[in-house]
Amino acid sequence: MNNPKIAIIGLGYVGLPLATLLSTKYKVIGFDINQNRVNNLKSGIDDTLEIEHTTLLSLLIIDRQKTKGFYPTYNPQDLQDCNYFIITVPTPVDSSNKPDLTSLLTASETVGKYIKKNDIIIFESTVFPGATEEMCVPILERCSGLVFNEDFFVGYSPERVNPGDKKHTIDKILKVTSGSTKESAKKIDSLYASVITAGTHLAPSIKVAEAAKVIENSQRDINIAFVNELAKIFNLMNIDTNEVLKAAGTKWNFLPFKPGLVGGHCIGVDPYYLAQKAQEYGYHPEIILAGRRMNDGMGKYVASEVVKLMLERDIIIKGCKILVLGITFKENCPDVRNTKAVDLINSLSSYNSEITIYDPWASPAEVFEEYNLHTTNMCPNGTYDSIILAVAHKEFLAIDIRAMLSPNGILYDVKGVLDCEVEGGL
Repeated sequence: MNNPKIAIIGLGYVGLPLATLLSTKYKVIGFDINQNRVNNLKSGIDDTLEIEHTTLLSLLIIDRQKTKGFYPTYNPQDLQDCNYFIITVPTPVDSSNKPDLTSLLTASETVGKYIKKNDIIIFESTVFPGATEEMCVPILERCSGLVFNEDFFVGYSPERVNPGDKKHTIDKILKVTSGSTKESAKKIDSLYASVITAGTHLAPSIKVAEAAKVIENSQRDINIAFVNELAKIFNLMNIDTNEVLKAAGTKWNFLPFKPGLVGGHCIGVDPYYLAQKAQEYGYHPEIILAGRRMNDGMGKYVASEVVKLMLERDIIIKGCKILVLGITFKENCPDVRNTKAVDLINSLSSYNSEITIYDPWASPAEVFEEYNLHTTNMCPNGTYDSIILAVAHKEFLAIDIRAMLSPNGILYDVKGVLDCEVEGGL
């Protein structure tokens, strides 16, 4: 590989782990438009908690003449000496569940201003099949004045980061790679293979790599939707869903999925990217969208189940005190992107109940900015008419939750992880 000088565009849950991994062997310029984020990283502080303070400090470089290390910046001019550009910006869905590629297209414009002849641009952000070559490449050509596959080359390597997972870190997850030409594909694959100990899989085309990304999480989404539907059925039949899954799981080929709230930046988003592209080709994806409808409705479903249990115990809903444990999209992680705990909370709020949200991992400022909800990092005092464990943070498993309930109160375990007796759960 000819002296790669790498730029990572976007230093979030995907970009930062990749930047720090690559910086163990190469010089990496990490670019992000969030100045506070960059300043924190320069001090060795990662608000996402993905990279430890000491690790980050050991990789940071001040002298850009060094041959390896990590240099975070919010100045796009620092990108001009790079020859590999890896774009890792978020690609969410909007309020109508339509793909929002705004950040991706803006990042393509930024990179297009600084690429030179023979440079390689790699996209990791989730997109529908065809988006890289159909939407991003024309922007790169327009902003650079260069010709695709003559002057510059493009690849796609879908991110597989699992936020909060300290076991399956980025270097231990096999990486799918692809390139717009055979030569560029080999270079891209070689770059990732030099740091990914789990190895790489070179896909035959960019579209194949893009499609692989969206079906990975669509498959998980559909499987979780199935067990969520089972939970609804078995609740009507007064059967413990988790005990049913445990029994069924004794068969060697049974897939171990559990019911729950499905949010986050991947499983709750990627199926919509595939569905939109399918509809552009005149095909209406029934199973994919049915799974999305099932999972998107689980927050309201849990709220209605809690209200039913409270009414059965003659608890007056209006003005009652409810404690929701957890607002992040998954356990032991500060990520609140597309969390479905918010749907649960908003549904309960419609009954004019008094809701307290306790989450030791989530940033109260971030939650308020994103969802206009007040949260606390400290375990609250007092007793509650209902307590809902929405996220299985390890801190919740270490406290006596039932001691926080009023004598006639309801404890609802969404995640099915509590050892004590509960009144309801999925």
